[in-house]
This record gives sequence, structure tokens and C-alpha cells, in this order.
Amino acid sequence: QVRLVESGGGLVQPGGSLRLSCAASGIIFRDYAMGWYRQAPGKQRDLVAIITSVSSTNYADSVKGRFIISRDNAKNTVYLKMDSLKPEDTAVYYCRASRLVGDYWGQGTQVTVSS
Repeated sequence: QVRLVESGGGLVQPGGSLRLSCAASGIIFRDYAMGWYRQAPGKQRDLVAIITSVSSTNYADSVKGRFIISRDNAKNTVYLKMDSLKPEDTAVYYCRASRLVGDYWGQGTQVTVSS
């Protein structure tokens, strides 16, 4: 059974930082591209950042220079370090594991940026 479990969300003031984690089980983690997506109320789910199986990364323009995605294959975990958070970063953040055959999502973690 595949499980992706996100953690690390919460309430933070503008300009603050958070680090999200996504622990994976039931897959050969190193073979998967891992991504972070977010969905704000009433909006579609959008890509935030992705890291491939060979650790190439790509970011949405809105988070470049503020967010960093990384992975630890020994711990089957992907991280999203978020700095200089803005109110518009408020959303549910989802972890995704994908490869040619196989596509899995976590349950999401809420991030709220507010004073």
C-alpha cells in the first residue's frame, strides 16, 4: 500500500518560514519524481516545485528564490523549505510521487500565512 504523509504545515506570519515534509512508503522512492502542489480555496491545484529522481529541480515562478525542494532517498522523504512567506502562499499543500507508471498523492497539509 502506497502512502504519502505530509507534515509541517501551520499558521505563520508574513515573512516567516516553514518546512514541509512528505514521508513515502510502499514505493521505491528513489525511482520517483516528487512534487509539491498547492490548492487555495476556489482555485485549481498548481505545481509549486518538483524534484526528479536525479535531483533536478523546477519551481513555479511565484516561489523562485523563496522555496527550496530537496529529497533524502535514505529517509524516503521530500522536503519543501519555504521562506519569505506571503499571504498568497496560503493553501493546502500536497505531495505527489510520479513516474511513467504510478502516480500517488498525499492527503495535504494546510499552510496559512496571516498576521
